[in-house]
Amino acid sequence: MARVTVAAAVSLIAVLAPLVLGTKPHAQSSTYYNPILPGFHPDPSCIFVPEWDDTFFCASSSFNAFPGIPLHASKDLQNWKLIGHVLNRPEQLPRLAETNRSTSGIWAPTLRFNEGNFWLVTTLVDDDRVDTDSSRWDNVIFKSEDPYDPYAWTEAIHFDFEGYDTSPVWDSDGKTYIVGGHAWKVSPGILLAEANLDTGEVGEWEVIWNGTGGTAPEGPHIFLKDGWYYLLAAEGGTGLEHMVTMARSKSIHGPYEVNPANPVLTNANTTNYFQTVGHADLFQDGAGNWWGVALSTRSGPEYLYYPMGRETIMVPVTWADNEFPIWSSLNGEMSGWAFPQENVELAGTGPLISEGDIINFEPGSTLPAHFTYWRYPIPESYIISPSDHTNTLRLNPSKLNLTALNGNYAGPSGQTFVGRRQQDTLFTYSVNLDFSPALLEEESGISVFLTQNHHLDLGVVMLPANSSTTTFPGTNLTTSTELIPQLRFRGISYVQVPDDIVVPIPESWSGKTLRLEVKAYNMTHYSMSAGPADALSQMKTILDVSNAPVSWGFSGVILGVYCTTNGYEGSTPAYISEWRYIPQGQFRN
Repeated sequence: MARVTVAAAVSLIAVLAPLVLGTKPHAQSSTYYNPILPGFHPDPSCIFVPEWDDTFFCASSSFNAFPGIPLHASKDLQNWKLIGHVLNRPEQLPRLAETNRSTSGIWAPTLRFNEGNFWLVTTLVDDDRVDTDSSRWDNVIFKSEDPYDPYAWTEAIHFDFEGYDTSPVWDSDGKTYIVGGHAWKVSPGILLAEANLDTGEVGEWEVIWNGTGGTAPEGPHIFLKDGWYYLLAAEGGTGLEHMVTMARSKSIHGPYEVNPANPVLTNANTTNYFQTVGHADLFQDGAGNWWGVALSTRSGPEYLYYPMGRETIMVPVTWADNEFPIWSSLNGEMSGWAFPQENVELAGTGPLISEGDIINFEPGSTLPAHFTYWRYPIPESYIISPSDHTNTLRLNPSKLNLTALNGNYAGPSGQTFVGRRQQDTLFTYSVNLDFSPALLEEESGISVFLTQNHHLDLGVVMLPANSSTTTFPGTNLTTSTELIPQLRFRGISYVQVPDDIVVPIPESWSGKTLRLEVKAYNMTHYSMSAGPADALSQMKTILDVSNAPVSWGFSGVILGVYCTTNGYEGSTPAYISEWRYIPQGQFRN
């Protein structure tokens, strides 16, 4: 007898269900491509808001990145634009500056709209706390009347819950609840409590479902439809066994009956390029069609090369009356319900998700909305177009480098680093660097940054002349211990990285502005190069390096620039210009 996998069975059900249930099949005219939000956009939560000009809004997790909780909007489900961030100023949630470990920060926001207000419920996690300490989980609520205005989002309203992945629910009787995943003092499961979202007051938490037996039931959302409470959850952990499951009940308090077709969405035990599929949400469009979103990594089952981390995917869903919804299988190319008419007229200051960067730091400009720091920045460290270096970004050095100390807590002095997400399989990212270090270990350059434990850096650094590990052809070496600027590659990761490479800067480049470049030329490797900005024909490849060292954890690669004294004394600034990010292709299978 032929063996039928779970994923194959789910796929077959998705094909047959419209015929069996008497509902219309997915319109073949709406071909689209996953991911819809590529590059470090995990744990998606999406809604359709007719009151706001028939607009779709999606929020996603940001962990230690700031601004946090990016918001994307679309009118047509095809063109997604960054319209802002829910967490956009330190006073909203000061503790993000103090959370330790690279897996800490903002987890799993849920975005909802109710009676004229946008609500965002999420968890600030501090992984430096022990599991029995309730201070590890800081659950918070943000509220706004205008998602396009960053200052309309309130400061955090805190509520008590020893768990994460919290989500609001408005019942038909007028009561409001919060549902959340996991709790350390009871058996893992999904919990529910009545709540006041304006004050953060919550009632007693009760376990309403323990899942289907998969690891860590989490990511819950409740939907009220046809007199049923449908509970959506994720199970199986965040790796290759990740999956989406569902249950339902006639009472919000349960008991919940398990969907016999679980898991409703997963690519576990398949060879699909899209893996780790889970942590989902559901929404309807203006025509009444249902869509599901979830996170996924483009890693294949080998799960080795996925520098963009966990991204947002979308699948069409068939949801007949009084039945469990049936999710289509996930692939890179999809056919689904007919889309709304194409429309890119969206407010907000950010770019469309598919755009690259041509940024020249003109006088009077601000840093683009999609630029990202790691935790809260020190504003004085980033000066646009100073009078003595117009059309540049001046970076004032931090004492700490990108790795930092003490479990990655940067401390009040911060880390001077700013970047943008890698959002394409193939790309070229490059900047001009004007930097004249004077003291030992003063350094500035570019980084392929995942977390403080995982990054690949190429910079100009002041080192003794005898530090070189290699040379460019024709370079004259000296045996003296004088300090000279040199190019240095350095990689930090739990995964094996190449040894440090230190290369003397050729005399013909001395005193010149340099061009630093990182290029993803296939799905597994970067090349990192340098050369004089006024003679790009002289660019030299310093090394080719695997992206496996930056394929790990919860986030995704940020490409950016840094300036540091590496723990030594120093104050020499760096000047960045002609920032370019050129998308050059997406791999979807």
